Amino acid sequence: MTTRTVLRMGDPRLLEQAQPVAELDTAELHELIADMQDTMAALNGAGLAAPQIGVGLQVVIFGVDHNPRYPDVEPVPRTVLINPQLTVLGEEMEEGWEGCLSVPGMRGLVPRHKTVRYRGFDQHGNSVDRTVTGFHARVVQHECDHLAGILYPMRIRDLRNFGFIEELFPGQDIVAD
Repeated sequence: MTTRTVLRMGDPRLLEQAQPVAELDTAELHELIADMQDTMAALNGAGLAAPQIGVGLQVVIFGVDHNPRYPDVEPVPRTVLINPQLTVLGEEMEEGWEGCLSVPGMRGLVPRHKTVRYRGFDQHGNSVDRTVTGFHARVVQHECDHLAGILYPMRIRDLRNFGFIEELFPGQDIVAD
C-alpha cells in the first residue's frame, strides 16, 4: 500500500490546470491510480484528484460506501475518471456541505449543479458516461474542479458558512479530515 502526501490549500500546485492523459492503460497510470486509491482509503476520502498529490494530470477517483467523514450520504460507485468532460443538465442548483483532503478539518456550504453528465475513460481506456444527481453529482464536480485549479472555498457564496468542523457542527459525530 502506497499512500501519497496530499497537498494542502496554499500550495500553488493546487491552482494549476491539469493536463490531459495522453496514453491510457499504462503501467505508470495504473500505479498512479493504485496510489490514489490507497491514499483516499487511508484518509477516508470520498474522492481524490491527481493534482492533490502533486501530479498535474486529468485523473480523478471517487466513490463512497460508508464514510465516517460523510455519514449521511447515499452510496456513490467507485469510479476512475480520466480526461473528464462535465455537462450541466438543467439550471437547478443545490447547496451542500463539502470538505476536502486538501483543506483538512474544515467544511463549507457550496452551491453545485444538481444534475450533471460526465464522460471520460477508465484506466483501461473504457468509456465512462453517466448522468447523475445529488451527492454523486456534487462529488464529481468537486473532484473535476481540482483539475481546473479550483478549491471548494472558492465557490462558497457566504463565508459565514465556512469553518472548522467542530465549530460548525458542535456535538455532532462528524469525523474531521
